[in-house]
Amino acid sequence: MIEKLIVLEEIDPVAFYGVNNTNMQLIKALYPKLRVVARGNVIKVLGEEEEICAFEENIVKLERYCAEYNLLKEETIIDIIKGNTPQAERADNVIVFSVTGKPIIPRSENQLKLVEAFEKNDMLFATGPAGSGKTYTAIALAVRALKNKQVKRIILSRPAVEAGEKLGFLPGDMKEKIDPYLQPLYDALQDMIPAAKLKEYMELNVIQIAPLAFMRGRTLNDAVVILDEAQNATTRQIKMFLTRMGMNTKMIVTGDITQIDLPGAQQSGLVQALRLLKSVKGIGFVELGKKDIVRHKLVTRIVEAYEKYESNDNLIKKNE
Repeated sequence: MIEKLIVLEEIDPVAFYGVNNTNMQLIKALYPKLRVVARGNVIKVLGEEEEICAFEENIVKLERYCAEYNLLKEETIIDIIKGNTPQAERADNVIVFSVTGKPIIPRSENQLKLVEAFEKNDMLFATGPAGSGKTYTAIALAVRALKNKQVKRIILSRPAVEAGEKLGFLPGDMKEKIDPYLQPLYDALQDMIPAAKLKEYMELNVIQIAPLAFMRGRTLNDAVVILDEAQNATTRQIKMFLTRMGMNTKMIVTGDITQIDLPGAQQSGLVQALRLLKSVKGIGFVELGKKDIVRHKLVTRIVEAYEKYESNDNLIKKNE
């Protein structure tokens, strides 16, 4: 009789063990000759060496499956332990799977172009209106690269520019003042990475979320770096951000040039960068539009209404 400790490193143990440990109870039932105890991310198994080797091999397969799909069903456990190929719920163009096991895929032609441009370029600009999926798709691509060990970390940033509010009037310390600006990035990550694993990544700085000002002086290697809401970055800030790029790094810059919250005298760094860098080799550009909006159908109508108003307003000013 020997004892073996197996450490689950890639996944959230809660997803692996199942609700009320149902998955673990099934695994134990399929290995009646072994004594199995699971605590935290460690599985302790006691038994004959040959049986333990087979057990460990299947636990590794189950962990890989759970890491990819964020889900582990009873039928999958049975298939893998019996040596059958599990019937995975595959779909075309899957980027990653959500925490509920649902495939996250490009939902429009331009979102698919964004995915393809990410593969071909080390730097990518994605512009489009609210709800067109540019940020969500970018974060999904970053999570996939991290899961596939193509990079060691994800860095997400936004300029902390007031959209009608004043930071000084918000309660709390600087972190508490800044966090509301970064919340959409947290929301997307929580869709794609189980809570316990996301917390671990944040504590270990595998995933970093910070205001744009915090990027100064850094060289960012082995990472996917995303700058969101880039239309609210100044020309100096955009230049500073783009020149942080290190080895084995991909950068995605997203923004909506119709929603610039900078003071009137300041030029948007995104608008300038799109003009200056359009012919630079190795940089991709994807423009999303109203047809790419995947939020509630009213969002599309709201965008159209504002576009019509702004178009008429500009026409009146030209005629004055």
